[in-house]
Amino acid sequence: MQPDLENTIALLARTPATLNSLLRDLPEAWTARNEGENTWSAFDVVGHLIHGERTDWMPRAKMILQFGDDLAFEPFDRWAQVRESQGKSLDQLLDEFARLRSANLADLRALNLRPEDLHLRGRHPALGVVTLSELLSTWAAHDLTHLHQISRIMAHQYREAVGPWTKFLGVMQCAGHST
Repeated sequence: MQPDLENTIALLARTPATLNSLLRDLPEAWTARNEGENTWSAFDVVGHLIHGERTDWMPRAKMILQFGDDLAFEPFDRWAQVRESQGKSLDQLLDEFARLRSANLADLRALNLRPEDLHLRGRHPALGVVTLSELLSTWAAHDLTHLHQISRIMAHQYREAVGPWTKFLGVMQCAGHST
């Protein structure tokens, strides 16, 4: 599929409700457990998404529009949610994510981007030159990656309980994809 801003926004707008429907009011046995050492729980993933809403997608889009590729993006702290989510409940995180995402999508729409704007370039600190279109497409794919990750984390809790059916359950065969 070719990137299309309205299609991207349509997907991004659904992630908060999807997370809310899947995670709100679940026992912590589902939301606080992870897949082992140095892995995340569903709670951690929601915190990570919040950090991205604050520091990644829209701040970087605005940098591209303002500075082009003259100024590199700030590096992204992939573990910031550990400190930023301390003392908060999952319900608070879900509410915060929904609020931030709504505000970011309103800001994105307010930019009134034209097709030619999507070709503008920015500078990623590790990847080098990237386009606004690539950034926005990655935002949507990033959501899908973490929805997949949450389902994998949750399925992991039943890895032994499913017994021999594990060979028919793709989610049980899936390993983490992030480095």
